[in-house]
Amino acid sequence: MAVLVIPARYGSRRLPGKPLLAETGKPLILHVVERALMASSVSRALVATDDIRIERAVKKMGVEVFMTSPDHCCGTERVAEVARSMPDEELFINLQGDEPEVDPEDIDLHVRTLSECGEEMATLAAPIGTEEGLNDPSVVKVVVDARGNALYFSRAPIPLCRDGDRSAAMLRHLGIYGYRRDALLAYAELEPSPLEETEKLEQLRALEAGMKIRVACVEEAPPGIDTMDAYRAFVRRHAAAVARDQEGLTD
Repeated sequence: MAVLVIPARYGSRRLPGKPLLAETGKPLILHVVERALMASSVSRALVATDDIRIERAVKKMGVEVFMTSPDHCCGTERVAEVARSMPDEELFINLQGDEPEVDPEDIDLHVRTLSECGEEMATLAAPIGTEEGLNDPSVVKVVVDARGNALYFSRAPIPLCRDGDRSAAMLRHLGIYGYRRDALLAYAELEPSPLEETEKLEQLRALEAGMKIRVACVEEAPPGIDTMDAYRAFVRRHAAAVARDQEGLTD
């Protein structure tokens, strides 16, 4: 079993206030918590934030919240602060707060991978499948070795495919990380690394420090929420799902 932590900031550059968008009738961050709690491998799910507005909204919904320092430069550092207060827990999962449609079974696969692989960290990936995703810098790509460990993460199209369909050979990194306790605390003691600062990808700090990140593959990446258009598309999908459920109850 693992503790799942959802880091949440109010000040997203592309979509300020994203965790509290509530056109579905409840904040986006609550959708993520609900999906996390559906996973059988999660013993505890909580939101970690430094913003009083998020704290109030989450508490109002009856969700556990942990107030963290405003000085963290990435979600992993925020999760590490939570981990320091839980000395008896061994496995921690960092789920991005803009993944309201994450599959609970994928979370279970992730926890199982971390438990069984023996590496310091684990994450998930899925086929990209489209040229649009391949060339989108917000879609992070990962290359793995023969054991399934990450070789590199990038916003650029990697690996370079000189022949054939480039997208068929590429994997998209999903916004979820798992850590063993010691590795998580060690990561938080490291300074931001050159590659991390170049690509703006926190997982590169771990690779540059020599940590191993096991990558498990799933069939499809859930649509994350990076823009208002993406959020409104989620609202439409949510409304359609609610309507289907209501129709099922009346049949």
